[in-house]
Amino acid sequence: MASEDVKTTTSEAAVSRIVNLAEEAKLAREGVKAPGYALLSVCKSLIAGGVAGGVSRTAVAPLERMKILLQVQNPHNIKYNGTLQGLKYIWKTEGFRGLFAGNGTNCARIIPNSAVKFYSYEQAAKGILYLYRQQTGNEDAELTPLLRLGAGACAGIIAMSSTYPMDMVRGRLTVQTMDSPYQYRGIFHAMSTILRQEGPRALYKGWVPSVIGVVPYVGLNFAVYESLKDWLIKTKPYLGLFKKPADSFVQDSELSVGTKLACGAVAGTIGQTVAYPLDVIRRRMQMVGWKEASSVVAGDGISKAPLEYNGMVDAFRKTVRHEGFGALYKGLIPNSVKVVPSIAIAFVTYEWVKDVLGVEMRISD
Repeated sequence: MASEDVKTTTSEAAVSRIVNLAEEAKLAREGVKAPGYALLSVCKSLIAGGVAGGVSRTAVAPLERMKILLQVQNPHNIKYNGTLQGLKYIWKTEGFRGLFAGNGTNCARIIPNSAVKFYSYEQAAKGILYLYRQQTGNEDAELTPLLRLGAGACAGIIAMSSTYPMDMVRGRLTVQTMDSPYQYRGIFHAMSTILRQEGPRALYKGWVPSVIGVVPYVGLNFAVYESLKDWLIKTKPYLGLFKKPADSFVQDSELSVGTKLACGAVAGTIGQTVAYPLDVIRRRMQMVGWKEASSVVAGDGISKAPLEYNGMVDAFRKTVRHEGFGALYKGLIPNSVKVVPSIAIAFVTYEWVKDVLGVEMRISD
């Protein structure tokens, strides 16, 4: 009897599942979303953002490490005189693995960061567009560049704040070298050591300049990228070398991969140039309180310049006074080289993964 009950329950569950699947198929054919569709779409969107972030950062990991080393190295004991010299020095002293030091932590941080950032942007853009249409009374209104800037800034602040402790730890893991007097053994060891020696607030050192820098950096990234895409799709320009419409950047209302890369490159370059000084100050503030910081950034145990800042303004003032205005742009060259492929690959990968997963929500919806 019990066996029959189990069989009956199993059969009913199977029939119920078939009916549900049929209903979902019917709703899909009729253009109606099934109840679980929204959640599934959200998950796919988060996965796409995470994959985009991880792939793009891994591709430029050596340049990312070089940038940070140039930003924070002890000015009294210069070991890295430029991008190529620095990369050669790392290869010589630390080997191939040295080029990717801190990349594991960076990926662990950037995957959830990118996922939250892309999804937050889509939701913020939808909310802002809804309010904008309600205010103007125009149901066909589209997002302006200024509104896109606001949506991008909101997304950047939310994503950055949610993963900032990991970014702070990643910064310290990245600057320590094989010759450093003290070694963090990994992300968890570094985080527990910081909490024990410096307290919970230490995990948010440099957060203020990071928030301020998010507005021009992430905001301009999204605003410029989306505006360029819309302009290209609407105007459909083509190279002056060609006379045929078939040679246009846009075909069948879709941008080519190369055009998307170009849009991402322009967006990344503008955003990083405007916000770069704040990134330098953020990295330097992250070193404050680390008793081995001055030795670590020098690389050989020589401590000549204690890293002590009382805040963002004090960090700006001391950096400019002791090293000149140019110090605010230390590491700009490797950052410029890396940001173009990094941002471009991130955007293109994001949309490609969403196409593969079959997500209908897009950045420009």
